[in-house]
Amino acid sequence: MKKILFLIGGLLSSVVINAQVISNFDGAVLFSDEDINGTARFNAMSGAFGSLGGDMSASDINPAGLAVFSNSQGAITLGYRNTDISTNYYGTTTDYSDNFLNLVQAGGVLVFKPYNGSNWTKFAIGFNYALVKDYENEFEVNGVSDGLTEFDGDPYLDDVYYDNIDGHFFGSYTSGENTKFTVSFAAEYDNNFSFGLSLVSHKIDHFQKGLFEESSNDGNGNLLDASFLQELYTYGQGVGLNVGFIAKPIQELRLGLALQTPTWYNLTEEYRDDLEIKVSNNSRLYTEFSDLNIYEYDLVTPAKATGSIAYLFGKDGLLSLDYTYKNYTKTKLKPNSDFSDTNRSFNSDLKNTSELRIGGEWRFGKIFSLRGGYFYKESPFEDAIDSDNVQGFSLGTGFSFSRSIKLDLAYQKSTNTGVYGFAEYSNPAELDVDQGKFTATLVIGL
Repeated sequence: MKKILFLIGGLLSSVVINAQVISNFDGAVLFSDEDINGTARFNAMSGAFGSLGGDMSASDINPAGLAVFSNSQGAITLGYRNTDISTNYYGTTTDYSDNFLNLVQAGGVLVFKPYNGSNWTKFAIGFNYALVKDYENEFEVNGVSDGLTEFDGDPYLDDVYYDNIDGHFFGSYTSGENTKFTVSFAAEYDNNFSFGLSLVSHKIDHFQKGLFEESSNDGNGNLLDASFLQELYTYGQGVGLNVGFIAKPIQELRLGLALQTPTWYNLTEEYRDDLEIKVSNNSRLYTEFSDLNIYEYDLVTPAKATGSIAYLFGKDGLLSLDYTYKNYTKTKLKPNSDFSDTNRSFNSDLKNTSELRIGGEWRFGKIFSLRGGYFYKESPFEDAIDSDNVQGFSLGTGFSFSRSIKLDLAYQKSTNTGVYGFAEYSNPAELDVDQGKFTATLVIGL
């Protein structure tokens, strides 16, 4: 029997680089991203609420919107999400579907009206919990690359060389969420101008398990099976500010502007891995396990600005448009001495992005409303193709049972593509993502 000796240490460090859970670069981009998550009315109009206000989720975009509320109220929202991910790897397609139910929003606003004679016509204080982004997802990649195997023998000994790849598998499982709690203050002056300020605290909890498997042979009947398991847990908190203004130059027109500072995060990550290699002509199982590695660092996400305009058709309906500009090149990891290469990559590999949201609502009497919208969000990656941009539509209805009880329903649909590289010696897998979300909100007047 031929003597076999695997360079386990070299294999391990090679696979850590090439077949991995998300890097700090991709993690920073992921933690800087926000989905359209909020009340069902907000979602049904694709989040185009920057100049409208009067909705708990609208205040997350522009805190001046709190002053649009006529009376104190509370709202709670549940959401159901379905995500279908189709992966393509060297012509092999694998489909996976994931479903998730979660609390999307919960909050309330207290409205105070000064005594008659004051130019300050209204004050409002709001408290709102919101799901920024949920990370519950899973996908699998299968196929055979045309590259070289990652696993081989020792060239200095009479070893068996498993140069012929029989198959690759990569599975990614993620869980957790990015949530925020917002405390806002808003005031209205002379019924025509509102301003607001919010303090926003974030909490990130993200876990990913990645499993890479490869099977290969030497052309003479000897087989090799290798697996590399990685687990990465990232958690921490962040804080930021949001300031906004809404002007009403005429009764039918609303103009809004909101500026959101970067979010300053302090994050901790815990990482471990497990390598196993088995060959058919040797009974030994080659293994190596890493210790738990813990590292703490800071993340500064990009700031963003949102400009909004809305037109009201009396009490019958409205049209609204929001435009958001975000500079991803300003993303930073600290300390810079540990992330100098990654921070340079933010400048070279990321770009400024635009996001467009359009929404409309029409009321049929005092009880029933129909809503709809469209949204488009650019990918932050410099080399992204058009289909990598997220776009979709939304629909919804609203029922007003009384002045104090309302029920809103919404559906959102979005699509985008992307890539996931898990082995340096082969092409990345191509991902096609199709997502649908249902939300329901109960609004209770106080």
